[in-house]
Amino acid sequence: MLSLRRFAAIALGLTCQLLLVSTYLPAAAQQPNQQRPRRVNAPAAPQATPSPAVTDNPTVDEVDEGDVVRVETQLVSVPAVVTNKTGRPITGLRSENFLLFENGKQQKITNFATTEAPFEIALLLDTSGSTRVDVGLIRQAANAFIDALRPGDRVAIVAFNTARQGQSVAAKVEVLSQLTGDRKLLRAAIENLGSSNGTPFYDALARIADEIFHEPPREELRGRRAIVALTDGVDSTSVSDFQTARSKLSRAGVASYFIQVNTEDFVEDRLLKDCQDDGRLTLSAKQLERYRQVFLPGARADDLVDFCQMGQFERMQISRDLYNLARREMNEIAKASGARNFLAASLQDARAAFALVATEIGTQYSLGYYPTDKTRDGKYRTIRVEVQGAPEKALVRAREGYVAPKS
Repeated sequence: MLSLRRFAAIALGLTCQLLLVSTYLPAAAQQPNQQRPRRVNAPAAPQATPSPAVTDNPTVDEVDEGDVVRVETQLVSVPAVVTNKTGRPITGLRSENFLLFENGKQQKITNFATTEAPFEIALLLDTSGSTRVDVGLIRQAANAFIDALRPGDRVAIVAFNTARQGQSVAAKVEVLSQLTGDRKLLRAAIENLGSSNGTPFYDALARIADEIFHEPPREELRGRRAIVALTDGVDSTSVSDFQTARSKLSRAGVASYFIQVNTEDFVEDRLLKDCQDDGRLTLSAKQLERYRQVFLPGARADDLVDFCQMGQFERMQISRDLYNLARREMNEIAKASGARNFLAASLQDARAAFALVATEIGTQYSLGYYPTDKTRDGKYRTIRVEVQGAPEKALVRAREGYVAPKS
């Protein structure tokens, strides 16, 4: 039998041990009916390997156990070209030379790639309409562009072709080569260029965003993706529209370069021919409907249906308006993405324009950041890039903004 004093000592010891154990148990074990906050870390932003890069985690958030956890890791890629006042590229800059702002608020640059980092490029070759007779010139210009790229750059080839659907034929987008650095495969793809009797331009842009650049880029290629399109930009057969194509390219963070070929005079001459002339061109039903929606929104749908019943002046005016619209659209996409357009008076000038694009791509920096504003509101956010500490006065051309995700 234990004495009363002995029993009290043992009980006191057990009580102390229980208190010590409860002190070190997790909060959830102490209070099983309460939810504990837990810390969620988004993955660290990968570093662009060929350059001294900055890498930091996005903001760490406290969430409750019962909350739906959404890890915010949307990296915004910002291509930027820096030149002096004469237009000569300024190279050799580092991440600390750049300041980046979203909606006027400075952001922390977490990814940075210098001009030496490789690129992934979707090369879109428009072989429709007036260019069909000059496919050989397009092949020569495209091969010269491939030769001007650097080791490590990868290219996909996209073009138009004609597909038969029952008794009719229609223009289609054709991916001749997925992204590859194999120059022999690329030249073989270029050799297989076909031609089409329509221009599914918007469909091609959307497909490049959906297919060529669908998968996230490798770490060293973040912010190093571009589309280079040789085209007059006048769509005639697409299922997609301009807004859809532009939105998809913006979400993909692709720098969009256009070599605008002037085919207007060639097309206009053939639009004015009689409808019984084998050498004529016509405006498609989709072009006429698009023209009505953009330029004559109050007109009835059946006011612009029969091309052959239109007078020559009306045909010419519609054609000119559609060409001007195409130029504005290409300028809009290029400027918003931090890229630019190059003009080619004819396909003979395309080779020189391709050389300028290759040079531009080779002097592009890539910045990346995780926005401090995590709101998923689907609103447009402006981007501004500044350069400090450059060896000479610097001018910057960079991506102008993006549309935030929407819940």
